[in-house]
Parts: sequence; C-alpha cells; structure tokens
Amino acid sequence: MTTGRSEPRAGSGARIHNLKLKLLVWVLLCALPLFGSLSLWWRAISIIPLVAYGAVSLLTFLLYWHDKRRARAEGQRTPEKVLHALELAGGWPGALLAQQLLRHKTRKVSYQTLFWLIVALHQVYWIDRLFLESGLLSLF
Repeated sequence: MTTGRSEPRAGSGARIHNLKLKLLVWVLLCALPLFGSLSLWWRAISIIPLVAYGAVSLLTFLLYWHDKRRARAEGQRTPEKVLHALELAGGWPGALLAQQLLRHKTRKVSYQTLFWLIVALHQVYWIDRLFLESGLLSLF
C-alpha cells in the first residue's frame, strides 16, 4: 500500500536532499547569533544568550520530534504557537534542524512564513547589536 508520497518517510532511510547546501545555510544563519553570544560572554556581560540558544534549540528540536511522532499516531499535537514561541526564544536553530531531519512543518506556508520572520528578527537583532550599534533593538 502506498501513501501517495513521492518521497520516503523520515526515519525510513530517507536522505536529505541538498545536505551540504542546507548545512551551509544553517551554519551561516547561526554565525551571527553565535558570534554575538560569544562576544557577550567574552566581555563578561552575559552567558545567557549562549546558553539559551543551545538549551532552547535542543528543547525545540525535541518538541518537533514529539510533535512529529504525535502527527503520525494521530495524537494530540503541539500547538504551533508553542513551537513559534520557542523559536522566538532562541530555538530556531534547533527548529530548522528538526524541520530538515524530520521533514516536519516544512510544507505549511503560513507556518514557514512566521518561522522565517523569526529567523530574520534574530539576524536583524545581531546585525544591529554587533555592527550598527544603533540601539534600535536595545529593548531586548
């Protein structure tokens, strides 16, 4: 019996298409937050952003994994607003990895639009903080 899908299911030996390109994009997107977080730590200002990105990314990845399992079992799903809140709190790197590795939450346009806005917001924050020093986003 076929599922009507043209791609194999994640976890069944499915491979990630364009793996090298996707890893490069992930590394490039993580570069600013990592550099910014490390610079705050090196200047003895705060280690919180560095720890938060790592811990919240791990939590977000695990929640995506749990949600994917629940989707397959037709169980109660994790609300999208919870996933987006974790992404906004610094878990977007883990979310991006989970999306690609688990093939989860990649097709819904409204979800992806908000996800990429969150990623862009993090990039803009670190560009402002590290290079512009304009204080436009100094509330955070």
